[in-house]
Amino acid sequence: MTIAFTICSINYLAQARTLGESLAATNPDIKYFVGLVDRLEGVSFDESYRPAFPLVEIHAIGIEGFQEMCDRYNITELNTAVKPFYFTYFFEKYPEADKVIYFDPDIIVYQPLTHLLQTLDTHEAVVTPHVCTPIEDQKTPNELHHLNTGVFNLGFVAFKKTAQTEKYIKWWEEKLRYECLIALCDGLFVDQNWMNFLPLFIDNTYIERDPGYNAAYWNLHERQFSVDQNGIHYVNEDHPVVFFHYSGYDPAKPAILSKYQDRFELSERQDMQPLFDIYRNSLIRNGNEYYRRFPCCYIKPPKVLRYQRVRKFLKKRVEYLIEKIDTI
Repeated sequence: MTIAFTICSINYLAQARTLGESLAATNPDIKYFVGLVDRLEGVSFDESYRPAFPLVEIHAIGIEGFQEMCDRYNITELNTAVKPFYFTYFFEKYPEADKVIYFDPDIIVYQPLTHLLQTLDTHEAVVTPHVCTPIEDQKTPNELHHLNTGVFNLGFVAFKKTAQTEKYIKWWEEKLRYECLIALCDGLFVDQNWMNFLPLFIDNTYIERDPGYNAAYWNLHERQFSVDQNGIHYVNEDHPVVFFHYSGYDPAKPAILSKYQDRFELSERQDMQPLFDIYRNSLIRNGNEYYRRFPCCYIKPPKVLRYQRVRKFLKKRVEYLIEKIDTI
């Protein structure tokens, strides 16, 4: 049995529904879940916006110290920090599941995941690198950005259930419990930099370089897209697009390919327009504007979170200075 899951708060359920629809159409044998970093208690959805996929609320998976994580993290950090805990939950809750795949909610799966599942038959983990070839300019993102934010993109990762992967996931849990921060000066970018250790800690890790996997704004310099008469999307002429990652795309600003990059304008990349038309229409149909109105119940306003972080830093600084004075 194979499980695929995503993680989001209620405000991103349009993306999660779009991903789920694409998996149901292309991989009906894979069981799909939404890990919900939010609470449904007291929330009433209009009938047409009730998700058709199981929602696993974060409080139900039993993370020790979860409230402290909520106090520590913003919404992006919190949604990424719980990722390994969901892997543990699915492996334990569904012992028949020998393979578990994570996708970011802003992904569409376009093809059966046959090759990925075959790879997991012989490997314990699969990841995709941000880039496979050099970048010839200094625009954003380039290789320096990827050194800061991680060699691999954690919008996708897949594990086979083994003693070694379970041990790695437990290690990852403890790192993300406290150190899933957007703090580039400290060498941290949410969960991604920790994944640099995966091929070192698990020898049998497969690095998937097929350009049809995890195509996104960070690797468009090495990928060109086309669609044939049957509606099948290809990258670099002969590789089917397996899944496309629409990171940073806002359907309310359809001309902007991604808010996180300045290398390409969508108007200059007409090869990608069909892929983005599909995504924009899917998000609108699945209630993007509707779900955006729901604030995450676990997240404090940014000013309060900043105050807490500054207070924590000053407390540590005072403790350090007192310790230094005591040694004089």
